[in-house]
Amino acid sequence: MLTYPNRTHSEFLRLGVVMLISMILTACNDGKSTVDLIIRNAVIYTADSAFTLHTTMAINNGVIVAVGDDISINDYYQSDSVYDASGKSIYPGFIDPHSHFYGYALNHRYIDLKDAKSERHMLDLVEEYYKKSPTEWVVGRGWDQNNWPGQKFPDNSMLNDLFPGNPVVLIRVDGHAVLVNNAAIERAGLKADSLADSPEAVVVKGKFTGIFKESLADLFRNMVPAPRGAEMADMMVISANECHKVGLTMVTEAGADSQLIDLYDSLHSEDVFNMAFYIMLNPTEANLEQYIRKGPSRSDKMNICSIKLYADGALGSRGACLLRPYSDDPGNNGVMTITPEELGKWCIVAYDNGYQINTHAIGDSANRMVLDVYSNYLLPGNDLRWRVEHAQIVHPDDIHKFGEFNIVPSVQSTHATSDMSWAKQRLGRRIRNAYAYRTLMRENGWLPNGTDFPIEDINPLYTFYAAVDRKDLRGKPSKGFQRENALTRQEALRSITIWAAKACFEEDRRGSLEPGKNADFVILDRDIMQVNAREIPSTKVIRTYIDGKVVYSK
Repeated sequence: MLTYPNRTHSEFLRLGVVMLISMILTACNDGKSTVDLIIRNAVIYTADSAFTLHTTMAINNGVIVAVGDDISINDYYQSDSVYDASGKSIYPGFIDPHSHFYGYALNHRYIDLKDAKSERHMLDLVEEYYKKSPTEWVVGRGWDQNNWPGQKFPDNSMLNDLFPGNPVVLIRVDGHAVLVNNAAIERAGLKADSLADSPEAVVVKGKFTGIFKESLADLFRNMVPAPRGAEMADMMVISANECHKVGLTMVTEAGADSQLIDLYDSLHSEDVFNMAFYIMLNPTEANLEQYIRKGPSRSDKMNICSIKLYADGALGSRGACLLRPYSDDPGNNGVMTITPEELGKWCIVAYDNGYQINTHAIGDSANRMVLDVYSNYLLPGNDLRWRVEHAQIVHPDDIHKFGEFNIVPSVQSTHATSDMSWAKQRLGRRIRNAYAYRTLMRENGWLPNGTDFPIEDINPLYTFYAAVDRKDLRGKPSKGFQRENALTRQEALRSITIWAAKACFEEDRRGSLEPGKNADFVILDRDIMQVNAREIPSTKVIRTYIDGKVVYSK
């Protein structure tokens, strides 16, 4: 039987148009509508409100016309293009509700430092890369001192010896800290005596060590010349194709300005770029005038209706703002990067112009401040979907504020499994209040689940696995990390499909496989809802479809 789950008025209007087209086609084709594509013999997880399963799907003009069983679909529809899924499982196209696509694209021209096992190893990787590809600016990303012996921040003494003239910027894995050499510091014009008391610069005995955090880290990152023209376009297309290979059909640009948005528009118009974007604008006066004051903007491939803010830094670099000092760094509470007054100003701007506010908050102090400021503007029962990005460490006294004011905790399950080996050192007993995704989900009954790539891998199946099994890709720890906060498989699938779409105001056209919605879907080589959990990370995408067209085929 064909199914049409409960819908809003706008959804019924859209579905009515689809059905009208089908009726017209039916009158001309011996009682059957001709459609562009029929998918049959599949296990189709619709992710609709009832989590309905079907075997067959009819698609026309990039939109799902009907889902049902083989007999019911064949009674109503015919097509010159029929794909036999041979019993394979099909899911809504995966959506990443928190990612940095531009940052991921830039990584293609940076030195990959994720495998660096020590400071010396990191420098060897940099030196080796430079010998093969010498450039004026030497840039790498991905180092994490938590994976090194001693787990201490590096300094730039050896870096200065290796590169006395070239500016070097080595970005930590989280993007919230950098190691730079003296040549880069000189170009920035920074002086140690004027920043001796800054929490964003590490100064020892009157000299910079080369470690800079938060806004000063951004200063150095922004000094690196950006790619231009064909190089930039090629990087974007390559990155989109890599996303399609893992089943992503929509991603987020968590922090964008007009130049980047114009580039995406251009690539979309040239029809070389199938990736859809949810854009979070940087909080600048230029964006305020060009976008925000004009209200939300939505096209086929781009949705611009949110503002991205930062309340603190990252836990790994001890920049997350905590209510009490770090357990492994007494006297340090981290860095608050915005005042309540500044956050409140942007909340008013968002409220007045129909925009969503999405604020990065890692530490329990930052989360408390953001929740309290939001609550000044939100009424219980609102549907503004203001988000707290990461919501990583939340004091038990503050959890209820998510539900009370309909604030959305936007999480990344792989952060838990990436951080678990050292997070307890930072937090001590407070680790119980961290990465509490099930607790957070219960507040509103849903939550979006992303990757924050390029900080984590782009693969949404790793997100799914970390959410349900709370283990890393090696299967550690054997019993799972704080397993009481795992999600069920159904919840985990919703978190990367329909709930991710809802967090981006896209649930009317993406996130589930229902009539009237975009035909964005993924075919996998195994059923992640049924296989042993240890098989989930090795699951491969067979095909990815966007608007009913194949954008990746294995």
